[in-house]
Amino acid sequence: MKSKPTTLSGQISDMEIRHLRIFKAVVECGGFSAAEVQLNISRSAISLSMSDLEQRLGLRLCQRGRAGFSLTAEGSQVYDAVLQLLASMEGFRTRVNAIHAQLKGEFNIGITDNLVTMHHMRITDALTRLKQQGPEVRINISMLPPSEIELGVLDGRLHIGVVPDLRTLSGLDYLPLYGETSQLYCSHNHPMFRQPPQQTGAISTQDAVVPAYAQTAAIKAQHQRLKASATATDREGIAFLIMTGCFIGFLPTHFADRWVSAGKMRPLLTTEMRYVTHYSAISRRGAPANLILQTYLEELIKGKDTATE
Repeated sequence: MKSKPTTLSGQISDMEIRHLRIFKAVVECGGFSAAEVQLNISRSAISLSMSDLEQRLGLRLCQRGRAGFSLTAEGSQVYDAVLQLLASMEGFRTRVNAIHAQLKGEFNIGITDNLVTMHHMRITDALTRLKQQGPEVRINISMLPPSEIELGVLDGRLHIGVVPDLRTLSGLDYLPLYGETSQLYCSHNHPMFRQPPQQTGAISTQDAVVPAYAQTAAIKAQHQRLKASATATDREGIAFLIMTGCFIGFLPTHFADRWVSAGKMRPLLTTEMRYVTHYSAISRRGAPANLILQTYLEELIKGKDTATE
């Protein structure tokens, strides 16, 4: 009964790749002696490598002896296969290197105002890692209202945006980032700073600044408990009016921390008068492949932090 011929199975190991490279050099140099110089290894090491390769393949690859070096018919076929294998490996390496080399160009981001003071610096940290991987990437940030960011991502002017979760549009993909806690504040020169009320009834008699931008129904309900005497289009505008001492208003805790630490503001009714705004990164669904955007999204996912500010 004939024995079953040896065949390769499973993955080709690094050692087998090394043996194949030595075999290729021996063939192209015309023998073991000439290959010593090119490979910078001893003739005995080359002989051991060739013997091991033949054993692994179950084939006699070459004739060596007094008559000189020559390939067998099987050896010629293996040599041709080695050339194809190594060429494919080099092609793979070249394509991967080319991908890295293409990590350059414009990256346009739209961000809702006053997120830079978030303690969970997920947006910033992902930008750091993107820039480390692609030093030639040009990053352009636009501070815009959420509706303009959504429009910019949909029409392709922006690659990505960071917006509060107010609605879901069918043409966008959403990556949840984190929650932002807001509390009710007054400034150090407001009458309630030293004698904070213990009931919401006292709060409702004070002049308040409320946002003139979109909010969820739950957040609107919190503002409706206030005496709306002024409006602002962004959180910085709300802070301006709070600091006059004439108004109370809601601010994100991370944004107000600087004034609280300096004794310029204090929160009111911290248990009751508070809410959380959730933020997501948005990108256009079905947009053409963009390596910079994909890399940035991957870095955002790596830095996932579901904690609330």
